[in-house]
Order: sequence, then C-alpha cells, then structure tokens
Amino acid sequence: MSAESTYYVPEQSKLPIFASIALFTTVTGAGMWLNGSGYGPTVFWIGAFAFAAVLYTWFATAIRENMQGLNNAQLKRSYVWGMGWFIFSEVMFFAAFFGALFYVRMYAVPWLAGEGDKESTALLWEGFEATWPLMTTPDQAVNGAEATVKGPGGIFGPWGLPLLNTIILITSSITVHFAHVGIKKGNRKSFQWWLLATVILGATFMFFQAEEYYVAYTELGLTLESGIYGSTFFLLTGFHGAHVTLGTIMLLVQLLRSYKGHFKPDDHFGFEASSWYWHFVDVVWVGLFVFVYIL
Repeated sequence: MSAESTYYVPEQSKLPIFASIALFTTVTGAGMWLNGSGYGPTVFWIGAFAFAAVLYTWFATAIRENMQGLNNAQLKRSYVWGMGWFIFSEVMFFAAFFGALFYVRMYAVPWLAGEGDKESTALLWEGFEATWPLMTTPDQAVNGAEATVKGPGGIFGPWGLPLLNTIILITSSITVHFAHVGIKKGNRKSFQWWLLATVILGATFMFFQAEEYYVAYTELGLTLESGIYGSTFFLLTGFHGAHVTLGTIMLLVQLLRSYKGHFKPDDHFGFEASSWYWHFVDVVWVGLFVFVYIL
C-alpha cells in the first residue's frame, strides 16, 4: 500500500480512550497527593504506569505498521507535521515561563518596591528594595524573622554545575548530529555509538541536576517556597529537567530499536523526531543558562 497515493487509515483503536482514562487517573492522583491524601501517590502511580503501557502499545503498533510497509509518503508527512506542531507547543510552554520571569524581574518586583507611580506599595512594603535575585522578599523586609515567605539563603553561580551541564548538553547536540549522519550513510555502528554517547550525556546531565537540587535544598535554602526567585528557578529548571528525562528515554528507545535492526538510511523518522526534540531541549537550556543563572 506504501506505493499507492491513497491515505492509509489505521483500524479503529481503543487506545485513545485508555490514554484519556490513564491521564485522568494520573492528574487526579497528583491532585490528591498535593492535598495530603494518603491514597494520592498510589492513584498517581497507577495512572502513570497505565499511561506508559498505553504509549508503549500505541508506538509499538505504529512501528509495526511502518515495518510492514503500510505507511505511505503522505502518512509519513503527517508524522513530520505532528512532531513539528508538538515541538511548537513546547516552545509556547517554555515561552510562558520565560515571560513570567521577565514580568517579575522587570515589572512586579520594582512595583513592589515603589517604582514609578506605584507609591502605595511603598506604604505596604516599607523598606523593601528591588533586587534580582530576590534574596529578601517584601514579607521579610516588613516582618523580619516572623515573615511567612522568605527568600533563599544563597543561589548558584553560573560557572560551576550550570556551566558543566551547559557543556554536556551542547556536546550531546553534536553527538546526536553525528549519529544522524551515521544512519543517513548507512553506517549502523557509527549511528549506535554516537547515539549511545548522547544517551550517556543526557543521563549525566540529569545526575548533575539532581545534585544541584540536593545542594539547593540542603545547603542554600533555595526551595520552591523561597519567594518568587525559588518558584521561577524550579519551574524553569524543573520542567526542563523533565524534558531532558523524556528526551533521554526517547533516544534510548531509538538505540534499542537500532539493535533490533530498525531504521534505514531513507526511513528513520523515529530517530529523527527524537533528535529534533533533543535539539529543542538543548536550545531551551542555553536560554535558561543565560537568563536564570547569568543575568
């Protein structure tokens, strides 16, 4: 059917409804967990594992259909567009958090310190000065040790672990590019070695970020509850870390597929899509390194 011009329509599937139920269960469990319910973690993990099982089945079906030659050129183009729109949605996702960081730094914090015509805020938060990183919250400036919301005790400089992680991710973009070159040339061994190096670099990044979080919580007093700086820091770096984790898993799956003989020089979209996602994750980190750690 791949040689025909008609569009391949897969048979009806119950997987979409199963995915919806699993996601609903996961989100419900997360909400219960955050609100202190003892059943929250159990419900969350049941939903998460169910969703993972649905995804595994769904992708396995798509791969099997492609290996059978059922996917024609039009369907493959739809895969490209689908991945493109998915990455675009991720761009907008991070744009919202970068926008929040910009708004807080350029407008909200100066206004709380009484900048411009916002003199009434100076009456509310007397003694508060606008600085970034925000080490002393308005609540601290007024109430001192009795403050409910306190700033961090310290922050990370950009030239330690953040710089190391930047080097790791930029290097991983190079290795995944060489892997792409290898598969396009039909050199499976080169493809596998470069892809393995990329997976190792991704795992190394996650290890160092976990170490950074450990130091932040145990030594610096930098937590999600340490004012707006802590909130924006962990939202941006935390969601990026989640994306690195997902990207590493995606590349690992492509590596395992290659050991099973999948992919040809002219048919390796699963890997291509994963590499596009990985390059996107790397670009986001460069933005984080500049706007969160340096500026």
